[in-house]
Amino acid sequence: MNINTKTKKGAPVTNRICNGAAPLEISISKRGTSLYLSLIIVTIMLAMALGLSSIFIGQTKTIKQMGNSVIAFCAADTGIEKALLNRNSPVDIPETALPNGATYQVMVIGGGTGDCPTEKNYCIKSVGSFLGTKRAIEIIY
Repeated sequence: MNINTKTKKGAPVTNRICNGAAPLEISISKRGTSLYLSLIIVTIMLAMALGLSSIFIGQTKTIKQMGNSVIAFCAADTGIEKALLNRNSPVDIPETALPNGATYQVMVIGGGTGDCPTEKNYCIKSVGSFLGTKRAIEIIY
């Protein structure tokens, strides 16, 4: 490696680094350029890190809500199962709490009333909720 720092009057100071290949000249006359370059690189890296972290936080919230959705769906399914225990004459079930904190509510509509088709006996809708997430199941038979 050969470093040459000889100057001529008015000529910039250069370092020549030779590693068996063509010499690489690095100009030292423009002081502060590397500081600006490194500042731009750090700013770009910070922007990328902030962008990725905002994406990951959003994904974490979505995954958490999917878990709440499954629990709410299971609560709605529990309501349907309870209503079907008395299949010949199902009745409305008021909002009922489950041990895990989820709740369900069952509404029964007779055939030919409201949105329930005339040729069917009952339309049963169960709504389960857990931590603000609601899911519903409706059966028609």
